[in-house]
This record gives sequence, structure tokens and C-alpha cells, in this order.
Amino acid sequence: MESVQAIKQRFEIIGNDPKLNRAIEKAIQVAPTDISVLVTGESGVGKESIPKIIHSLSHRKHGKYIAVNCGAIPEGTIDSELFGHEKGAFTGATNTREGYFEVADGGTIFLDEVGELPLTTQVRLLRVLENGEFIKVGSSKVQKTNVRIVAATNVNMFEAIKKEKFREDLYYRLSTVEINIPPLRERKEDIHLLFRKFASDFAVKYKMPTIKLTEDASELLLKNRWNGNIRQLRNVAEQISVLEQNRTISVDTLASYLPDHGNNLPAVVQTSRAESDFGNEREILYKVLFDMKNDLNDLKKLTLELMNNGNMGDVQKKNEGLIQKIYGRQSEAEYEDALEETDFLPLNDKIDNDKIVNIPDVSQTANDKYHFAEEIEEEETLSLHDKELELIKKSLERHNGKRKLAAAELGISERTLYRKIKQFDL
Repeated sequence: MESVQAIKQRFEIIGNDPKLNRAIEKAIQVAPTDISVLVTGESGVGKESIPKIIHSLSHRKHGKYIAVNCGAIPEGTIDSELFGHEKGAFTGATNTREGYFEVADGGTIFLDEVGELPLTTQVRLLRVLENGEFIKVGSSKVQKTNVRIVAATNVNMFEAIKKEKFREDLYYRLSTVEINIPPLRERKEDIHLLFRKFASDFAVKYKMPTIKLTEDASELLLKNRWNGNIRQLRNVAEQISVLEQNRTISVDTLASYLPDHGNNLPAVVQTSRAESDFGNEREILYKVLFDMKNDLNDLKKLTLELMNNGNMGDVQKKNEGLIQKIYGRQSEAEYEDALEETDFLPLNDKIDNDKIVNIPDVSQTANDKYHFAEEIEEEETLSLHDKELELIKKSLERHNGKRKLAAAELGISERTLYRKIKQFDL
């Protein structure tokens, strides 16, 4: 069994932090087995090194090693990428394709950002973990695979399980052994070592002298939170190596490359976040629409009762609660004004369902609130079906039965128009 120090040299891992050493020790110990491993840690800490160590020290080291970034593959194609598909399984599937689990048979698959997997794909992955079986997209044939799975995530898995975004049974199958990589801010003694290594590498790469930090700059380097971890440290070292002509870096110069400088307070971890803004806005929109529908129905009910009853006082007294609900934000005076401005029919008239006839006001007295009402011979239909039928008939007549022209005028496809013609038996 190789030592931790030998592994670090082999995979170019810099640092002597006890937590980092313990993570590498666990990787060395589980490598000879086929146990599933879950690597956890923040983004940028170097989680991708652990599955490489495990694969290289396992009996599968001569098999294929495939790294898959689950968060980078669209949800609609990830099943095809992982498990393959048959010809004609979906639009664009012109050939049969082997998935990663078929290609890596006998080897190791590293599933990076496994917390981003869709729930349907999680079910398929669980089956692979339980009995090594999978089915290609568009196929009914069960296939076998002998693959070792190492997964990694920067997601809080218990929060994801709580929000039903990740299956609990899959989590426990993946995390038979869990290896945590500590963030850079918890590896203070390793920060300067890493920076010097990156500075040396970039000096060789860009053929220029190596940058060096002043004592104050070194202190600032250790105090910074490094929210982007090793990836951020490497980027800062590269930027300074390329952009700064003076190869001795002062504290002010270093500070200008640290976007989170001056905000080094402990991070507040938000344990319960709302769902996406889009989801919240959609729920609010639905609620507003339902409230509008209810208010409209209430208003219709009140208007009909006013028309049929003929006594505004009685109706107002009987429906006080309903009126308050509709005009709840208005003052009493504003409500009275609203009623006066509403163009109801004369309330002393009785309503005939078939015909509404105006009783003209001859006296034109000052107390009369209504000047006239139009005579309506027949109530206009509000049926969408009838309106649609009428529009289609008129358009077809206007264009002498030419469906293409009629469809263009109606703003629908010719195929939809043809279906409507059959539906209405035109």
C-alpha cells in the first residue's frame, strides 16, 4: 500500500493539513474494494483527485476511467449519455449509442455534481448500484455492467433529500464511504505553499520571473476567505503573474486581485431557502388569477341581485359582507360613488329574461339618476364555441373556401383550421 506522501507526489497534491491527509488515507484504504464512495466538499477544493486515486489503486486500474459532469448535461439527454439509446428512441437518434455504463464496463465512473441528477435518472442509477442492471433509452432489454461508481457533490445532501430533490435511498447507496475534502480557509498552512507552487508553474509557463509576496501580502493571503478555494487561488496567482511587471507583490497589489477582500466575516449558511424565483412568481400569479375570478363571480352575483331585486337599500343590507369584500379597500363614500357611476338599468323596472325594454324618462327630473336605457331585442350570446364558428365561417366565405388564406387571416395553422372544419362539420 502506497503512503500518503507518495500519493500526494504522484497526483501533485500540495498540502500537509491533517484533514486533507485523512481524506487521502481513506481513499487509499477503500481503493482495493468495490465500495461506492461519495466525495463531498465545496466547489474548487479538488474533489476530482480522490476518484483518480481510488481508480489507480484498485484492481480496475487497467479498465476505463470516465469522469461525467452531471450538472453540465441537459436533463433531456442525460439518460442517453449514461445508459445509451436505441436507434429511433427519440428525435435525432439516428444510430444506436453506447452509454458510459456500457463503455466503462470493468472500470470506474466518476459522477461529478451527482446532486444535480434528475429524479428519473436517480431511479436508473439506483438500479445499477443495486444489481448492476440498466436499460437503454428506447429498449426493453436489460443489460448488465460491472462498474465501480465514485460520486462527488458540493450540495448539502440532507437539504436536497428534505426538499425531495434527491432520493434518500440513493444517497445511502452512494455514500457507503464518505470522504470530505476541507475548504481552503480551514487549511491555513497550505495556502502559501499552494500559491508558491502556482507562481512557480506560471513563471515557467509564461517564461518570466517568479512573483514573490511581501510579508504583509503573505498575511493577507492567509486572512482571505477564499470562497472559490484552490481554483480561486490558482486564478489569482495566474493573473498576478501575467499582469504585474513588478515581481515583488505588495499587500495593496494583492488586495486589488481579491474580490472578497474586506468581507472576511464568517459566512452565514442559509439552511432553508425558498424555491426558485420563477416558482414563487408563478404561484403568486396563480393566486392573483384565482382571486380575480372569485371577485368577478361575486360582482356578477351582486349585479344580478340588484337587477332582479330593484331595491338598492335591501340589496346593500343583505349583501353587506360581499360588498365589503369587493370594495374592502374603499371608503364608504367612494363605494357610494362607485354605485352611482355604475350603468345599471333603472332599478324600478322589472327584468324580462327574453327582452329588456327601456321606460323612457319624460319628466327629466333632477332626482332621476338615469337618462335612458337602450332597447335590447335579444341577449347577445357569449359562447366561445359560437364565436369561433362564426369567425371561421366568415373567413372561409371571404376567401371562397381557400383554407390557406383563411388560416393566415385567423392566425392559426392550416392543419388546425382543417381540424376545426371537421369538428364543426362545415
